[in-house]
Amino acid sequence: MMKVFTTRIIPEEGLSLLQRAGFTVTQWSEPHEMTPAQRVQFCKENDALLFAGGDKLDRAFLEQCRHLKVISLLSVGYDNVDLKAATELGLQITNTPGVLSNATADTAFLLMLSVARKAFFQHKRILKGDWGFSTPTSNLGIDIEGKTLGIWGLGNIGAVMAQRCRAAFGMKIIYCNRHRNEAAEKSLDATFVSFEELLQQSDVISVHTSLTPETKDKFNKDTFRKMKPTAIFINAARGGIHNEPDLIAALQEGIIWGAGLDVTNPEPMHPDNPLLEMPTVAVLPHIGSATSETRNAMSRIAAENVIAALKGNPVPNPVNHLYNL
Repeated sequence: MMKVFTTRIIPEEGLSLLQRAGFTVTQWSEPHEMTPAQRVQFCKENDALLFAGGDKLDRAFLEQCRHLKVISLLSVGYDNVDLKAATELGLQITNTPGVLSNATADTAFLLMLSVARKAFFQHKRILKGDWGFSTPTSNLGIDIEGKTLGIWGLGNIGAVMAQRCRAAFGMKIIYCNRHRNEAAEKSLDATFVSFEELLQQSDVISVHTSLTPETKDKFNKDTFRKMKPTAIFINAARGGIHNEPDLIAALQEGIIWGAGLDVTNPEPMHPDNPLLEMPTVAVLPHIGSATSETRNAMSRIAAENVIAALKGNPVPNPVNHLYNL
């Protein structure tokens, strides 16, 4: 009987699918990360790994676990795996694309509004008993209506975010991609611009791209200085895309107006991080896909990838071919 190890307790839909397929499933249920040695030991006793968060899967781990028939990621992102090493070692890596687009875009939309109206900061004022005398110039946010939304990475998630913003607030959509997205241009009336133009023209920049060597630290002191002083920066993709000390400085110095983050650098964020006390900042603990419907769908796809691999069939969602992008 084939055996599957999961690094977290996974939603019922995926678990049931694996069990009905006749596999034995072992789940890591402790409320803390396992050690690298523990992860290797568990994997040596199983035929497939369903990876639902944790440390990076580097070459050292992959070399010790090259017997695995598949490593199925419970995520659309794959930057936590050394894809080059996995491919060289003949290890199949899969992900869960598509099903989390709406939930993640909704999180970016929530962050945008929360930053514009200082919502997180105002809530903290209530908790501190600071809801007292105010004037017409107190607690002011900024309007989103009719502003320009700049999407960096107009894929599935970015397109949903753009659609939400255009429908709700009549926002003008501009975007920067490696390649033009002509279908989105037609459906969203979106304009393709250079990265420099995206920085200069956007009232809100929302990041929806993968973390790669090319995108790492892309938003830094130099890029923040090219943005409008009234601009909002939103990152619901990967924390490594922005340089966090540079972001803190840009906000403290008034170089940009605000920031909304569902991802941080590093994760988890330390509780004394100054971003958590800034009025025009909203931070969430990487919950972009955290709805019961989305996580169940992700677990189903991750399980389907495992089942295909263990039964010797082509996996539905391979990512090995992406390692050199």
